[in-house]
Amino acid sequence: MTRSRAPSPATRSVLAALSEAAPGWSHGYDLCRKTGLKSGTLYPLLIRLEAQGWLQAEWLPAEAGRPPRHAYRLTATGHRFAAEAALPTAAAMTTLRRPA
Repeated sequence: MTRSRAPSPATRSVLAALSEAAPGWSHGYDLCRKTGLKSGTLYPLLIRLEAQGWLQAEWLPAEAGRPPRHAYRLTATGHRFAAEAALPTAAAMTTLRRPA
């Protein structure tokens, strides 16, 4: 299915932060700090991006004095989506497709 609209500024911000961190994992708290988004905006966005196949989410094991944490990284499809979402023209957005 072809996307009918461009990603939101919040989505672009999250995609850019995850692209910069690639191929490593990013924790939600780190993404909040890098993007300036509130957790009530960030976490639903991460859930949607994962459901669309653009993100991989995983529980990372506990570290000394810390509980296990949820971490995120872009999939191969997510990297392509992030690169296209960063393009400045609206025409580029017509090429974005959801993964099958």
